[in-house]
Amino acid sequence: MNAARRLTAAAFGRIVPAMAPPFVIDADIRRAGTLPAAFYRDPAYLERAREKIFAPSWQFAGDARRLASPGSVLPCSLLEGCLDEPILFTRDAADEIHCVSNVCTHRGNLLVQGEGSLGSLRCRYHGRRFSLDGKFVSMPEFEGAEGFPSAADDLPRVAYARHEQLLFASVAPRVPFAEVIAPVVERVGWLPLREATFDAVRARRYLVRASWALYCDNYLEGFHVPFVHPSLLRTIDYASYRAELFDHRSVHIARVAHGEQAFSVPAGWPYQGEPVAAYYFFLFPNTMLNFYPWGLSINVVTPLAVDQTRVTFLPYVWDPSKLEAGAGGDLDRVEREDEAVVEGVHAGIRSRLYERGRYSPTREVALHQFHRMIAAALG
Repeated sequence: MNAARRLTAAAFGRIVPAMAPPFVIDADIRRAGTLPAAFYRDPAYLERAREKIFAPSWQFAGDARRLASPGSVLPCSLLEGCLDEPILFTRDAADEIHCVSNVCTHRGNLLVQGEGSLGSLRCRYHGRRFSLDGKFVSMPEFEGAEGFPSAADDLPRVAYARHEQLLFASVAPRVPFAEVIAPVVERVGWLPLREATFDAVRARRYLVRASWALYCDNYLEGFHVPFVHPSLLRTIDYASYRAELFDHRSVHIARVAHGEQAFSVPAGWPYQGEPVAAYYFFLFPNTMLNFYPWGLSINVVTPLAVDQTRVTFLPYVWDPSKLEAGAGGDLDRVEREDEAVVEGVHAGIRSRLYERGRYSPTREVALHQFHRMIAAALG
């Protein structure tokens, strides 16, 4: 391979293609072309996206209820399979939650291997100790080391945020989490999320043979519903299906078809009086918060390779009696239908004869926004 076509990705320890040509998405949806086909199929774009798109983003990291008491520790690989950043949540003796790097500052060993309860953190490699807030405590055999210990010997802090019991984290946040979650709080803050419990039996992991961005593309437009999801179409009013855009976020509002299950929106909240079947919130670049009358489905889209994506469904249920009805009644079937069409698109964009498509100005506004955010993030 020509050396000009290669670079060493030190952060990932492997050789990747060097070329990832910039592209532009026109701000006017009426004139704009979609992402170039190369974005979905060229590994160079995925490697660039790891640092430029995913590292600065907020990612779902776990449930605060697993940190129930002082001494609780919860290790996590942030966006496992893509970022693979080892982080650690702790709750100290003062009942305060912390999020720190799970990598010892001496020689880089993983500190905590499993969830549990600890009085302090001790590296099993050479015995370096830290308090539960990440502060350096002690280290054997370091007498005579100059300038030791210093702040660099503490565990780096990781930005984290909490929405009810849901924990999010970012290794290099581009925007505050409060801005990211604001549309959710302002529109569905009345929902009893704090009463919801995680349903491990209904949780799912799907492997999709396609680009992560193609999966998100599909989510961000309801244009395909009449053609791909006949059962879902019977539960929602497609004619009134619409998107609302915010900075780095969007929400699709699906109203119910006649007689189907709907939210009872309290007075004073957005969409009061509307028979809403589902709220589909998208947090750039890969997190979906789907609210149904029965509860919340957190969907996390993880790029594993340029043509391989893991999609995780994490259900939080507050009304089990409504699980089998309405827009959120058969998520597995809808997912399988989405997988089939997305995998077909990925096969198609490998064509030598396809370069870019166009947008529907009425149905693909959130998709257009998503593509513009990708282009901006990649520079």
